[in-house]
Amino acid sequence: MSVGSYDIRIVNEMVERESAFVERLFNEVHKVIVGQDEMIERVFMGLLCNGHVLLEGAPGLAKTLTVSTLARSLHLDFKRVQFTPDLLPSDVLGTVIYNHQTGEFTNKKGPVFTNLLLADEINRAPAKVQSALLEAMAERQVTIGDTTYRLPAPFLVLATQNPIEQEGTYALPEAQLDRFMFKIKVSYPTADEELTIMERIAGAAHNAETEVAAVIGPAELESVRGVIDRMIVEKSVRKYIVDVITATRSPEEVGLESLRPFIDFGASPRASIAMFQAARAHAFLRHRGYVSPEDVKAIAPDVLRHRLILSYEAEAEGKTVEGIVRAILEHVQVP
Repeated sequence: MSVGSYDIRIVNEMVERESAFVERLFNEVHKVIVGQDEMIERVFMGLLCNGHVLLEGAPGLAKTLTVSTLARSLHLDFKRVQFTPDLLPSDVLGTVIYNHQTGEFTNKKGPVFTNLLLADEINRAPAKVQSALLEAMAERQVTIGDTTYRLPAPFLVLATQNPIEQEGTYALPEAQLDRFMFKIKVSYPTADEELTIMERIAGAAHNAETEVAAVIGPAELESVRGVIDRMIVEKSVRKYIVDVITATRSPEEVGLESLRPFIDFGASPRASIAMFQAARAHAFLRHRGYVSPEDVKAIAPDVLRHRLILSYEAEAEGKTVEGIVRAILEHVQVP
């Protein structure tokens, strides 16, 4: 698609106007959350793109608090489900209840009926619960008894998993991992950030919960999604996205024959779609109406981290998905 400078100027002005709330939103979240800029940004990008997010990090890194605070600043409903080995699909989706007094069956909706669902330690629940959540993630609907219900809009699953405590966990199947737009590695705070956290907690010991103002609501969020759909992505940038994804399946095509033994399965076409959508959201948050290759590079690790399946040989030689993605980004020709 050839885009003239006049069109770029119009789209840029539109995006600058519609994205003016972004800094205000992040400032509200940072009233509660110290640091974790990338996690906050990626979770919000998931909302902009209607894509689910998997958060991986040690306990105590404010994953739950970040999600609940973002929900408050966006005027969205938020629910949290602690996933455990004895959890049943009905505990998440809902169930059919028999009323002895009326002799009738009624459907009771589960916690999945919300805008933001935090699936805490998702890999501690058995496969039947994970599979039940798959329909909600993929179709945005839930079937209880004979009735199918649409989930509220927007609907986003934010799942956490702990990389340390692997005892008693059930690995997420590849089909479900692929449903997540991002897999975010949540890191420890810096020393200065941790000092600020301590001071905030000490100061808030006898105070009420920090007030967070709602910056935008569901209707405005839907409007922003419409703006993102109109952003400019040149044909060369779209081809660059496809070239990066193709290189995960056939690294020899970009001169990386040495990586071939380390990759069992590359990224699916769903990764191309996720990268395209995420690159637009990344540019939007920077008040640009067009996507550059740098936007693609910035979000590529989070889009691909959970989609590449490495071989036993890669594990034996200490190869990581991040290292392979980095090598691909360095070798694929940038437009």
